[in-house]
Amino acid sequence: MTKFRTKARRGLILAAAFGAMAAIVTAGIAAGAGSKEKACVSNVCFEAGGTFTPKKLSKTKQTPIALAIEGAIKTTDGSHPPALTEAIVETDKNGAINVTGYPKCKKSQLQSRDSKHAKAACEPALIGTGTTDVAIAFPESKDIIAHSQLLVFNGGQKGATTTLFIHAYITVPVPAAIVTTVKITKIHNGRYGLKSVATIPKIASGSGSVTAFKLKIDKKFTYKGKKVSVLTAKCPDGRLQAHAVAKFANGLTATTEYVRPCTGV
Repeated sequence: MTKFRTKARRGLILAAAFGAMAAIVTAGIAAGAGSKEKACVSNVCFEAGGTFTPKKLSKTKQTPIALAIEGAIKTTDGSHPPALTEAIVETDKNGAINVTGYPKCKKSQLQSRDSKHAKAACEPALIGTGTTDVAIAFPESKDIIAHSQLLVFNGGQKGATTTLFIHAYITVPVPAAIVTTVKITKIHNGRYGLKSVATIPKIASGSGSVTAFKLKIDKKFTYKGKKVSVLTAKCPDGRLQAHAVAKFANGLTATTEYVRPCTGV
């Protein structure tokens, strides 16, 4: 089930897209239940599907999980979608991210590098991979679609804050690396236990907007002789949920809520 509350109808479905992506990248618990969903508001349509495994989770202990998600964003009239500038996601207190003991990467190691060289520079810190499409708007012409790998790196943990870097590289109108910084902090807000803030830089001087993405995170590693997972969750009451706020370059703001079923054992 997906529940929507609108502050700006035109940006709503785009908020869902990036809200889902941010939640999955940063907390690992707001993925879909395996089916695809499609919704249209005004002239913007969004279709997304996701899976997490295993489907059965412990009611009391954090269980390692793997995640896969994909989404697409289109406008019904062919117009260029607004660019996202910030996504703020609060995720279920029953989900967790753990990078203790995992190699980390610096943002400076990813900037001005294409996907191949970014991966080479920080491969030990890689926690997720995928692909993304970015629509570049040009005056009086159709959008140009730039394809790129999507790479998610561990930026390290300091105090109660975990940092992730999401790297993409486009070649039009000029070659450029896009590095999104995600800051994840622990909170105590009722149902929610993690707050993630993703700051998205301008793409092609503001003319670029993400229109599609696929992402998979399934990273286990050994720390102090024990096998651990970057993403974990437990299921004490049969559901996991997330709340997202998306802010766009054109001044629109939208909120989205997700509730997903799980099976506690």
